[in-house]
Amino acid sequence: MQFELIQDLQTLDQIRFEWNQILSHSRARHVPFLKYEFIRTWWKNLGGGEWESAKLCIIIGRSDEGALLGIAPFFQKINENGKKTLMLVGTKEIADYLDIIIQAENHQIFVDQLFNYLDTEPSLDWEIMDLYNISEESQTLDSLRSAAKKRNWSFSIERLQPCPYITLPEDWEIYLAALDKKQRHEIRRKLRRIDNYEHPTSWYFIEQRSELEAGIEAFFELMSQDPEKARFLTDAMRTQLREIIHAAFDNSWLQLAFLEIDGQKVAGYLNFDHAGHIWVYNSGINFQYGNLSPGWVLLSELIRWSIENGRTSVDFMRGDEGYKYKFGGIDRYVMRVTIRKDQ
Repeated sequence: MQFELIQDLQTLDQIRFEWNQILSHSRARHVPFLKYEFIRTWWKNLGGGEWESAKLCIIIGRSDEGALLGIAPFFQKINENGKKTLMLVGTKEIADYLDIIIQAENHQIFVDQLFNYLDTEPSLDWEIMDLYNISEESQTLDSLRSAAKKRNWSFSIERLQPCPYITLPEDWEIYLAALDKKQRHEIRRKLRRIDNYEHPTSWYFIEQRSELEAGIEAFFELMSQDPEKARFLTDAMRTQLREIIHAAFDNSWLQLAFLEIDGQKVAGYLNFDHAGHIWVYNSGINFQYGNLSPGWVLLSELIRWSIENGRTSVDFMRGDEGYKYKFGGIDRYVMRVTIRKDQ
């Protein structure tokens, strides 16, 4: 296997089509945060200002015939202890699932040979791999453990946050029937109340490019009503999120939805609709309409739409907020792997 180190966006752009093609043949094919478009946008803005500086160190491996077999999307950072550290592009706050991208049938072989490259390539000077947000279901965890053990490198794994998700049935009523009785009653009651409200109500997706910028600004305005989210939305983060939204729209996996009452936007959801799954990325609520539970109403409609349109799951992603479990969320976790050369 032949390896190449990519350290600039111009070189990275040359493999954009190969990147998404190999992702589509990997076990992480459904994860939008591993799409080329997300990775590139994240790196361009360094996570919306999460990192002040870093060095791109994406490693790709090819067969002797030139076929792309795997991608290790790393960047290098000096950590708080002064150690030269390899991390996954996307780490760590705004990309909920990260991984090494490998053709499913070449998984252990790629990781073993990647570690050989990491151990011998003179242009790579690193001391620690600190890999966040790898799903507990990822084959990469075992492959990393095995490869580290062969080299007598230290390996540790830590459970991070839960990522509640719903596996969707084929029918809305079947979904409701599986919920706690009280929650099922609450969803139905809140949907009836909004249907019978004295002012006209509707919900919809942003589907036209001409509506996108106004939709983004409206969504930021709704997010900003929450003080914590207002602090999160720095100028750099607004730029980051805007570019992610445009990339998702351009590649047909954006789901930006609003609930309106009498022409007023009262709730918004920013989701990704990718590979048959809905990924609930962020939300915003107009608290003046809090008595109508607009966030719950819109989320209910989105789940119903997902069922009716053949989606297989709704992933609420990182965090243990109570509403996720009331809608039927089941936990799975993301993990942090730390590998050190020195013992």
